[in-house]
Amino acid sequence: MSIRPVIEAHRAQPAMEGAGVRLHRGFGFGDPEAFDPFLMFDDFRGDHPNDYMRGFPWHPHRGIETITYVLEGTVEHGDSLGNTGTLGKGDIQWMTAGSGIMHQEMPKGNFKGQMHGFQLWGNLPSSLKMTAPRYQDIKSGAIPEVTDDDGVTVRVIAGEFWGQKGPVDGVAADPQYLDVTVPAGVKKRFKIDTYRRAFAYVFQGSAAFVDASTPSGVLLEKEVMGQEVNIRDMSGNRTVVRFGSGDEVVVQAGEEGVRFLLVSGAPIEEPVAWHGPIVMNTHAEIQQAVRELRNGTFIKPAH
Repeated sequence: MSIRPVIEAHRAQPAMEGAGVRLHRGFGFGDPEAFDPFLMFDDFRGDHPNDYMRGFPWHPHRGIETITYVLEGTVEHGDSLGNTGTLGKGDIQWMTAGSGIMHQEMPKGNFKGQMHGFQLWGNLPSSLKMTAPRYQDIKSGAIPEVTDDDGVTVRVIAGEFWGQKGPVDGVAADPQYLDVTVPAGVKKRFKIDTYRRAFAYVFQGSAAFVDASTPSGVLLEKEVMGQEVNIRDMSGNRTVVRFGSGDEVVVQAGEEGVRFLLVSGAPIEEPVAWHGPIVMNTHAEIQQAVRELRNGTFIKPAH
């Protein structure tokens, strides 16, 4: 067994999207190779309606898949194909934009006014960029949840893990998407196929993602006042952890325990041309998409 090293750990940065939704961006609009096949990850979390109520009004997507996972509150969605629905607590939506779709996502808080969810963008290979759009709306009860003898709990959203298969299927990146909870002080190993790229997103508690007996943090080299120094970084709330190659991830939970998403996928390794919510392989394809948006031919007829 080879342990995947931590090659990057950073805090998600505040951002604003849609019509004025306050969120934290884990990664996106940077080097597309770093997280290939994933392009962007957002944590939209708010305790007050003003943080999120304006939502994400009608906007286009092409060439990608969007994965929305709701923890608190609801998200109402509709699209140019006539699909509508509401995602509630624990629900997930996996939307393949393919050749193009117009949709909107409007969040609402729970009875306390709290809203919390994640959105991950997955790239599509060139052979599937113009595939027909489709939705997979999955209710919380359909997502298998497994608890090990040491109290570690895993919700298997996509892929196979611990003998369970997630309900999301037919996705280009062949993803594994897990929601993991590790109790305080517990050390756990999670196997990940060596050919996958992998990252974790910590959103509750803290942990060290190293083979260490105590959660003393990840030893990282960072620049401080122009000097390269080694510091210990406990990966805490709203932290993205990107792993190097290997076939397992080791997690040592801190004194509060830890909850994180563990996501991996097969890299596509193709050129990326990016224009907001439209991701293609060439600049010419981006220009074509923009022209189609302007002349009304962006949405393709069903075959």
